[in-house]
Amino acid sequence: MRAAFPDFRLGRVLATSFTGTLSERYGKAVERIPTPHRLVDWLAVNDLAVDSCTPAQLDLARELREAIHAAATAAAVQEALPAAAVHVINDHSTRGRAAAVLTPEGERRWRLGSASCVEDALSVIAADAISIIAGERDGELALCASPTCRAAFFDTSRSRTRKWCDMNTCGNRQKKARFHANHRKDAPDGRPPGIDEEQHT
Repeated sequence: MRAAFPDFRLGRVLATSFTGTLSERYGKAVERIPTPHRLVDWLAVNDLAVDSCTPAQLDLARELREAIHAAATAAAVQEALPAAAVHVINDHSTRGRAAAVLTPEGERRWRLGSASCVEDALSVIAADAISIIAGERDGELALCASPTCRAAFFDTSRSRTRKWCDMNTCGNRQKKARFHANHRKDAPDGRPPGIDEEQHT
């Protein structure tokens, strides 16, 4: 029986979705690509299918992921980009073989060849990271407001005031925590509302 793995957290931006394969970086970290096969699964879900992945290629993917996270975080807070992260991103971007294609809807997509490998897929992710960090796309990088997450995400909301990397995870968790904190504050002696003295003791 195949082991259960954490679900992928998929977004609309390839590069920041990739950094999301490691979540809760400042809490109880969740690794979403713990094995080479799981990286193959993630790439397939994101239209970057490859046939196989070695442990060494998984290490390369994680190296790129952390470089993108570091550079995107710096860009989000308007700090200088870490030189080491820039080097890793650029190296991966120039290493692969992929072609940009135009969809019938007028959108750009990346296409890998039939003999493509993990390095080719990583080059697409690196190129996507370059486009958002360089400010070429409509939107801006921001950091998740969750103190245990702090993931970089690409905010394309009209007001550019989005707070969470994912409303269904970090956003809901913080709303629930705030709700419970407010109810505890309002209850006598810190007891949950509806619990009387006799029940409490």
